[in-house]
Amino acid sequence: MTDIMFIISRIENLMYQVTFDPLQRKGKIIANISIIDENDFTKVISLLRQAFHSGLSVGPIIKIIKSGEKVGNIKIEKGKIGLATPCSITIDGVLLKAGVSVKPKFGGVVEIHEGSPLRFTDILSYDSTTIDPLDILMSQELTSVTEMINTGSGKILANLREAPMAARNRIEQVLDSLMEVGFSCILEVGEPNSDILGFQVGRDKIGIAVIGGTNPMALVQEHGIYINTQEMSILLDIEEMQHIDEIK
Repeated sequence: MTDIMFIISRIENLMYQVTFDPLQRKGKIIANISIIDENDFTKVISLLRQAFHSGLSVGPIIKIIKSGEKVGNIKIEKGKIGLATPCSITIDGVLLKAGVSVKPKFGGVVEIHEGSPLRFTDILSYDSTTIDPLDILMSQELTSVTEMINTGSGKILANLREAPMAARNRIEQVLDSLMEVGFSCILEVGEPNSDILGFQVGRDKIGIAVIGGTNPMALVQEHGIYINTQEMSILLDIEEMQHIDEIK
């Protein structure tokens, strides 16, 4: 009999392998791999650029994997192109590396109104599913990333983690260093023992809500373009990636 592995086990394993240091701008991050048709490449890059510039991604960097190339255990088939983009669990790995004990709780959909996050409308906890929650929620077409970009209001993918309230200053230092290198994906940092976006955190904890790394892929999907995304696919050296604006 094969043991069932909940997604939280994979998340925690990957978190410990993150070596990215935002101050040095070096090290490995967790990346999602998306596969598209070669014919859709120009349109997809345009949409990803929109999402990245609107702050609806983890960071504005990407790695293009051409047909026939292999990254990790994934080989890109003929006629396809692979896109590696940052996964939000990278943030947890960087916090952990900085000595902050962080616990990923769930992925969900957050309602945004005029640029301000209001609440989680749908959630799936990491310790109760074997599939990435954002993958499930994206497949249900619950997002309105296009509307969010056009109007400032809509529904986007996000996730939440808890950390000790005593680490608040250290957390803010780490998040500031991440923002300086373009990882401006922090949706909200809650107050100790207080609700964050409608979710009650544990005693002596604070909640940290982070924009999901698959929002750009949800935008592509909303435009009727087929995209196959595998979340938390690989660890990738950040020096292998380039800014989205460098892609022609």
